[in-house]
Amino acid sequence: MLKNYPPKIAKRENLPAYQLAGLQWTVRHAFEHSPFYRERLTSAGIGPDDISSLDDLRRLPFITADDLAAGYPFALRAADFGDLVRIHASSGTTGKRKVLCYTHKDIDDWQNMFARCYELAGLTCQDRVQIAVGYGLWTAGIGFQQACERFGALAVPVGPGNLELQTTFLIDLQSTVFCCTASMGLLLAEEVQRRGLRDKLSLKKIILGAERSSRAMLDTMRDYLGIEEIYDITGLTEVYGPGTGLSCRENNGIHYWADYYILEVLDPLTLEPVAPGEIGEMVFTTLCKEGAPLIRYRSRDLTRLMEGECPCGCFLPRHDRILGRSDDVIIFRGVNIYPGQVDEVLHRVQGIGSEYQLLLDHAPDGRDGMLVRVERVRSGDTQPDEQVVKQIVAGIKHTMLVSCSVELLEPGTLPRSEGKTKRIFDKRSFE
Repeated sequence: MLKNYPPKIAKRENLPAYQLAGLQWTVRHAFEHSPFYRERLTSAGIGPDDISSLDDLRRLPFITADDLAAGYPFALRAADFGDLVRIHASSGTTGKRKVLCYTHKDIDDWQNMFARCYELAGLTCQDRVQIAVGYGLWTAGIGFQQACERFGALAVPVGPGNLELQTTFLIDLQSTVFCCTASMGLLLAEEVQRRGLRDKLSLKKIILGAERSSRAMLDTMRDYLGIEEIYDITGLTEVYGPGTGLSCRENNGIHYWADYYILEVLDPLTLEPVAPGEIGEMVFTTLCKEGAPLIRYRSRDLTRLMEGECPCGCFLPRHDRILGRSDDVIIFRGVNIYPGQVDEVLHRVQGIGSEYQLLLDHAPDGRDGMLVRVERVRSGDTQPDEQVVKQIVAGIKHTMLVSCSVELLEPGTLPRSEGKTKRIFDKRSFE
């Protein structure tokens, strides 16, 4: 299926041996070239010669964003400065940015991974790819653009925001692919609908990244923009950037590039592997990254591993979409709730739009209260308000084992954002 940017292995059965060789190289490279890793591995009593099987991965110590902050700015650097050609950075948990270094080979590997995403999405050299994500220190804009150029399609690097400019270029340049956050995609769709521009577009595909998207959001984009194909792209700055995995046309999980990194999905509390289909934290180990290799990096992102072969024909493994973050867990009446669970409940309810808010506060009786504020659908399948409320309440109760109240709002009531939309507001005081 992937002819221009194929996996580095011929079949799935070859993956373990390939990953073992990459793991051995990474541990040796990190030990020999990174003072941070040498100290961390030595303290754990592990050296490069101790990695003889993939099971030895579990003997290696974890690293976190706190380690990047403590060693700011070049905590994970494992190459001479003369061999580094770029840095990227993202926001950190302590106010200091997470700075990652790249060699020429790292940039090439990243572009090839990302170009593989474009190929999996069915792009051709005739496509015109309008890029509406951030540029600068972030990995997003330049990642989308350079991979587009590597792939051979026409890049239209507009950057984020500015709906007037976005719609002008979509019409004037006849862009066929639009790359953005889910919130930006929704804003664009609603603007196109409001101005009656749908028939003037040549848009065929949307590639979404950096934010969870709901089924209602995707349905709105398909309807208002007249497209069928929407893809979800994944990636962290620490793991190169966006382009390390993509959903396929089957919309049944995200294929991740296991020939470039090992993905573990672990229980956030015990740090033991969870069974396929169970929610856990994504932990990354790179296989060939030179400038800033990762060894068991705890991303805090939550997902599930998915079993079985995908009908699309790509044999590389899959994980579910990102369901939230382990450090964003909400404790409500003694129950751990992840933001992605709310999305999943609302996915199944007809008659509501894509936007919602979850408000947590203390009720008059002193108990914690949960209010779900959700917009009615603009058009299409509708049902009585009482039925909508009943389905939401029952869905929350069944999935999260807690009770809630529901407020239905008119379409367009809740705020929109060009970036990541905040949907959960915890107003409780725990003093």
